[in-house]
Amino acid sequence: MSFDHATGTLLAGLWLGYFALHSLLASLGLKRWVARRWPRSTTLYRLAFNLLAVLLLLPPLWLTFALDGPYLWRWQGPWAWLSHLLTLAALVGFFWSLRYYDGSEFLGLRQWRRGQRQVEDQEGFYISPLHRFVRHPWYSLGLVLVWTRDMNGPLLLSAIAISLYFLFGSLLEERKLLVYHGEVYRRYRARVPGLIPLPWRHLDRKTAQELLAVARAWPDPPGA
Repeated sequence: MSFDHATGTLLAGLWLGYFALHSLLASLGLKRWVARRWPRSTTLYRLAFNLLAVLLLLPPLWLTFALDGPYLWRWQGPWAWLSHLLTLAALVGFFWSLRYYDGSEFLGLRQWRRGQRQVEDQEGFYISPLHRFVRHPWYSLGLVLVWTRDMNGPLLLSAIAISLYFLFGSLLEERKLLVYHGEVYRRYRARVPGLIPLPWRHLDRKTAQELLAVARAWPDPPGA
């Protein structure tokens, strides 16, 4: 299948539709509306959200790799080794970071097993090693994975779409984090960049521990 104006528009539309629906389903407003209308369904909301996120991601991903087009640039020679090393580092960083997340809470299994009906996330404020350098480490690692690929037209369009969503999605996520953690998160946000690490803006281990101590002394998040 060739990459042209029509297929490019279709691919862009699929990504836009996916990101819009994903953001809507993740919003506190929709979660609270669902909780009012169908309170029993909230125990399965997070689990269903994650399942839908995976299933709805398949069409734009399939089209990205099904479309043919000449390469706009390719990593070659030493640059190819560098791109492979960066990709490997991002994958290792992602799997290593999983130890600092509550997988049961993230997937929605805990909410389902315990019959929790709160729509707000119940996991407390934390600062993993990667969170000392960027506020959204998974998005940052995702950017590395996206931009270390050889690029043709469909891949470039998808890379731009994903990058824009990481940017705007992180801003939407921060609105929820401010609701959950308030002043503690404001202090953290003032010290740590969002997506791109900056050498002069990070938390040392001692400062991170001090901020966590403040969070533990703070009132419980909404819905806890």
